[in-house]
Amino acid sequence: MKKLVFLFLLLSGGFIINAQAYRNGFNDHELRFNMGRFLATTAIEGSYEYYFTPNTSVGGTVYFNGDGLGRTGNFGIGPNLRAYFGYNPKSGIFAEAFGLYYTGEIDTTDNLGARNNDYSSTAIGLGLGNKWSTFGQKLTFEIYGGLGRNINQYKFQDAFMYRAGLSLGFRF
Repeated sequence: MKKLVFLFLLLSGGFIINAQAYRNGFNDHELRFNMGRFLATTAIEGSYEYYFTPNTSVGGTVYFNGDGLGRTGNFGIGPNLRAYFGYNPKSGIFAEAFGLYYTGEIDTTDNLGARNNDYSSTAIGLGLGNKWSTFGQKLTFEIYGGLGRNINQYKFQDAFMYRAGLSLGFRF
């Protein structure tokens, strides 16, 4: 009888104590601020990321820049999809595919004189980076870079655009 009770307690304890290092649904949302872009160009960029598995996420980025004559314009918005390759969930080396819609302006001079052209463009691209997180999975730090191709480029635009960042984030 003692063996039967011990076996029952052992098996039921295995079902009750289902310990995981990281709970599902725990800190699946993340907000980030790109401080590297702010320091380099005074543009304000924020990102949101949702982890639907510990190794993949989907997110979006929006930025505002007071200088419309810059390489990536004065406003941009776009989605991204990331895959993480590391031992810790939601961190480590990642690869991303991104899209970006951005607007800006450029000064041109032709036989009609100098004028200011407003434009909007769409780009798609790929990027790589690395993300580190604290032990409690609350604060993150990441560095990334990417290269994209302008889909509907104008004659005064470059064919390629870049994306880079040094971001601090908070998970909730």
